[in-house]
Amino acid sequence: MPDDRSIHEVYVYLTVRDMKAAIAFYSAAFGAEFLFQLSEPSGRVGHAELKLGPSVLMLAEAFPEFGINAPPPEGVVGSRVHLHVEDCDAMAARAVAAGATMLMEPKDQFYGERACRLLDPFGHHWLLGHQLEQLSPEEMQRRYDALFEG
Repeated sequence: MPDDRSIHEVYVYLTVRDMKAAIAFYSAAFGAEFLFQLSEPSGRVGHAELKLGPSVLMLAEAFPEFGINAPPPEGVVGSRVHLHVEDCDAMAARAVAAGATMLMEPKDQFYGERACRLLDPFGHHWLLGHQLEQLSPEEMQRRYDALFEG
């Protein structure tokens, strides 16, 4: 019998205020490839898909009448998208050049990554990082504890 709890894929689905600008930004900042979009007669986009590395990023414009809202421009949200990339510094520079705001400059982190944090023009937070070293969960916890000791 099939297990109805099995997960085949996970998609990030972001709501944006301006689809055309969002597609242009994600393409310029992260090298996203446009796949397709579904638009209503007024032109509002109900669904778009971009290829982002090996994954698909799904986007929709706001539909407040259905409770689908974009975050406020200042980016006060409770979620982030984390991209593992070849070169955090280079990708961060590319994203800033495309219109992102640097919230935390790239730096080496206790969990074995060089990472930074960005705010995109649509209010979404992005974490970019590349691996510096392979660490066990126990070593990460030891280093995390050390942050609070000193």
